[in-house]
Amino acid sequence: MVHLAMIKNDSEVEKPPAKEFSELSLEATGDDDFSTAVYGSQFAAEDLPSHEMPEKEMPKEVAYRMIKDDLSLDGNPILNLASFVTTYMEDEVEKLMTDAFSKNFIDYEEYPQTAEMQNRCVNMIARLFHAPTHDDSEHAIGTSTVGSSEAIMLGTLAMKKRWQNKRKAEGKDWHHPNIVMNSAVQVCWEKAARYFDIEEKYVFCTEDRYVIDPEEAVELIDENTIGICALLGSTYTGEYEDVKRLNDLLVEKNIDCPIHVDAASGGFVAPFVDPELQWDFRLEKVVSINVSGHKYGLVYPGVGWAIWRSAEYLPTELVFNINYLGADQASFTLNFSKGASQVIGQYYQMIRLGKRGYRSIMLNLTRTADYLTAQLKSLGFIIMSKGAGKGLPVVAFRLSPNEDVFYDEFTIAHQLRERGWVVPAYTMAPHSEKLKLMRVVVREDFSRNRCDSLVADIKQALKTLDEMDKKTMENYETHVKKHTSVGKATHNHPKYKREKHSLQGKHGKTHAVC
Repeated sequence: MVHLAMIKNDSEVEKPPAKEFSELSLEATGDDDFSTAVYGSQFAAEDLPSHEMPEKEMPKEVAYRMIKDDLSLDGNPILNLASFVTTYMEDEVEKLMTDAFSKNFIDYEEYPQTAEMQNRCVNMIARLFHAPTHDDSEHAIGTSTVGSSEAIMLGTLAMKKRWQNKRKAEGKDWHHPNIVMNSAVQVCWEKAARYFDIEEKYVFCTEDRYVIDPEEAVELIDENTIGICALLGSTYTGEYEDVKRLNDLLVEKNIDCPIHVDAASGGFVAPFVDPELQWDFRLEKVVSINVSGHKYGLVYPGVGWAIWRSAEYLPTELVFNINYLGADQASFTLNFSKGASQVIGQYYQMIRLGKRGYRSIMLNLTRTADYLTAQLKSLGFIIMSKGAGKGLPVVAFRLSPNEDVFYDEFTIAHQLRERGWVVPAYTMAPHSEKLKLMRVVVREDFSRNRCDSLVADIKQALKTLDEMDKKTMENYETHVKKHTSVGKATHNHPKYKREKHSLQGKHGKTHAVC
């Protein structure tokens, strides 16, 4: 039964004492900045500060909501298939990581258990990579890093310093180091070479080879070469480079040149999907390896790991013994302070999942990647990635040159972006840059059901583009170039635009997102 309520007349409403309100101004321009709902406050009708810190405080509820609204304009990380970065972790580990937000990892004395967790992770990862552990007189060594970029910087520094020490001992010139690598390397390798004054010697890709050619790489080695970079998973196609062939050629030719394996993505995939593949410390010329915990290590960004075969390959002059808050410690990092959360997250994943758990996840990702490959093949795309576990669970594909269409991979990518997906389009590395490709990174939370949704949207995108005539397509592409925000950052200083010293500046290479 509906209850009827009588509405009181004005004369029946009790009026509060006037004094209770006499001291409070309710005018919008008064001193009370927050006496209503968030969207009824003065802040909802003002621009958020962007150039200068405001004079007065903002209520926490308003600050939270205004920033949350701003962030809602970002893309959905789950639909960002450009990135290798982990987008899913269990609630339990998120709680552990949240609890550790205030921990500074460098405070070993204050947080000894956190430091111990790093040491446990280093040991587990080193053994996963078959670091030698049988010689009691020698020990492998490793450290956590902010990501693979820092790990690569540390590995490069170690190779350079070791080469310089050897040259000085021989009384030879030590001022002109170089490093050999594939032109499809991630930009952090270019940075490492440039920042540390090392000449880059590239093995260029071709239209049908997207990884390093071992024979050509070895031919580039001279007395000034500090080492060779080998990729266990190209960021473009996910293909593994032939580290064993590189190693065998160096041994056959008796060349004293170390190999650093950039296993940023593949280090947590290959050991579980293709355990017989020899790419790690089982090969005598491999002296150091980096891996990203925040990629297929299944941890939120950013955490990486650097492992050396033995202390011989990490010169002592790069390591600083410091006494910090009462604890003596050896430090080899580019930065000092960093959060402890990601290291804790890595340890959780390794003991929570174990080898069987990682194997199950990586095999599922490989199966999903192979399924997506088959679907794209049926749509007429050319597949550029390796399937069946012979590379990362990545699907790289391009339009067939025989397709009589008015659009390209970049146009398809824009169509998918309108549907919420971020499936990037790239131009390949130098000497093969005429090739355009698209790439899907299959991550832990990319299920078969979500894969089917992507395929359905790719079909719809192709249908939409196929229905456009040439003139309509030209107008559409002009509209895309004029109005898209991608690649048109407004915060860049004009001095640094259109640089000509990088591979991108020289060749128009598009760097694949990591």
